[in-house]
Amino acid sequence: MKYKKIVEGRFLSRPNRFIAHVEIEGREEIVHVKNTGRCRELLLPGACVFLSDEGQREGEAGIKGGRKTRYDLVAVRKGNRIVNMDSQAPNAAVGEWLVGSGLFKDIEEIRPEYTYGDSRFDFYIKTSEGNALMEVKGVTLEEGNVVSFPDAPSERAVRHVNELIAAGQSGYKTYILFVIQMSKVSFFTPNERQHAAFAKCLREAARAGVSVLAYESRVTPEGMSIGEPVPVVLEYAWEYQVCVAPLLAWYDKGHRALPWREHPQGYDVWISEIMLQQTRVEAVKPYFARFMEAVPDVASLASIEEERLLKLWEGLGYYNRARNLKKAAMQIMEEYGGRMPNRYEELLTLPGIGSYTAGAIASIAYGQPVPAVDGNVLRVLSRLTGDERDVSKESTKKEIAQRLKTVIPKSRPGDFNQALMELGATVCLPAGKPGCEECPWKGMCRVHLEGGEEAYPKKAPKKGRKIEKRTILILQDEDKTALLKRPEKGLLAGMYEFPSLSGSRSRKEVLTYLESMGLKPLRIRRLPPAKHIFTHIEWHMEGYIIRVDEFSSVKLTADRAGWIFAKGRETEENYPLPSAFAAYAGYLNIRQGRAALEEERKTGEMTGMEETDESTFDSSSLL
Repeated sequence: MKYKKIVEGRFLSRPNRFIAHVEIEGREEIVHVKNTGRCRELLLPGACVFLSDEGQREGEAGIKGGRKTRYDLVAVRKGNRIVNMDSQAPNAAVGEWLVGSGLFKDIEEIRPEYTYGDSRFDFYIKTSEGNALMEVKGVTLEEGNVVSFPDAPSERAVRHVNELIAAGQSGYKTYILFVIQMSKVSFFTPNERQHAAFAKCLREAARAGVSVLAYESRVTPEGMSIGEPVPVVLEYAWEYQVCVAPLLAWYDKGHRALPWREHPQGYDVWISEIMLQQTRVEAVKPYFARFMEAVPDVASLASIEEERLLKLWEGLGYYNRARNLKKAAMQIMEEYGGRMPNRYEELLTLPGIGSYTAGAIASIAYGQPVPAVDGNVLRVLSRLTGDERDVSKESTKKEIAQRLKTVIPKSRPGDFNQALMELGATVCLPAGKPGCEECPWKGMCRVHLEGGEEAYPKKAPKKGRKIEKRTILILQDEDKTALLKRPEKGLLAGMYEFPSLSGSRSRKEVLTYLESMGLKPLRIRRLPPAKHIFTHIEWHMEGYIIRVDEFSSVKLTADRAGWIFAKGRETEENYPLPSAFAAYAGYLNIRQGRAALEEERKTGEMTGMEETDESTFDSSSLL
């Protein structure tokens, strides 16, 4: 499709849909605009435009007083590409393309403007295999190399799509062809922000069997012809594509310096990511430093005694994470000769490593273009796109990961994944008002533009936690305190605890129990109540500190009950005691978990801590 004669001009203004003021060779001319759409991102003051010189014609519609116009505005330069914006050009170019055996190889007849029932379609095509109907839509809206339609609400477009669905049900092969009036674009997607009903209708049409196609065009000032097909993306928003560049620029400008980021190695990234599951960065940093000093490589992790490992982990919680680290290290020693596997699929075979952790290690340490979707990522992307789906569902997480695979930059996959996490940790916060003014996406985030950040992400209501009442017994014989090792499976498996009774017990009930165990209490004092929250359970605890007679049969009782009596220093160094008992551990005069690290920091043994707020979660590692 070619124009007879083209002249170049400079766009000045557009007083209405039909005309524009353009400077041509130093004079201002009123020209006809061959596109009644908004085209606001194209027709900017000073833009280079191209006009078809059709000679003098009598007054166009919308021009008062029958003013004569000589020129049609048909194209505009946008950046390094030329965009054709002539509404009639797509049909003309498609007609030539079809005749030239584009799409169909055995056409017997082509009829433009074909009436079917109460509808009129752009093309009827008869082939040896049957009859087809085609509707053509020109596309001029481009953002970040992503093109979309429409640029304004269009009930007419919705009607056309519905009519195609009906024609398909009556036996026609049906097509809707989006002619992209430019070249070198990434993909086409319906413009859900402008017209959600059209996007929904187009998805329904695709499911009903309508072929939804998009082709870019070879555009010059003198004309346009159909070029190569481009991907059609119906199931998610264009924001995924255009968010990449501003996100990386923001990350480069000032991301946090973290010890596992500076020179990322597979082992370091693995340990940090496991620690960061359900734990804030401010808590993880000193644990990471201590852990790496004590367990610097896979071999030392594989050989460490479990109680020593759990002691190093004391205070971080979710102790199966630590056990899975050791199991995975043993597997790496056996199957990979002690070297961290560097492929996503291999990492997934290791205990405690799910899709998020495998994606983080593979992308950050080994440069593989795979996504790492955690709670931060789900939150920021649901806000960016206005995603109404329940992010706690595995199907939602998998689909978002698939979307990210199409846009993750192959040159910087680790930075991209960390930038998403960083945005969720420092700006797009889960509680309270997010720091939207600091966000690199504030101009494109749907939820921010609509003012509803705190309503996202969408999650199904959590089930109420089961409440368990327990009575904790701090049994002391001189300078020793009774401890009991928990079962090797289940909650807090293999950890140590204080002896306890189920339920909320009175002083009299406690004394009766101790006497039944052969112990002679000398003193008993009630302690303040405490509460500890696990994922699905809450412990509501009562406590008693009891001094027992050292000359009674303590050892016999301890052996029978499975207790050990340990000094405070022994407990601090050798017996991992969960933070669930922190309220009562103070009576042993020991430093426990985070308190121990805090004490080390105060005495100068740990340095460089920084207060941050980041949590990540990979449910597969907690099984």
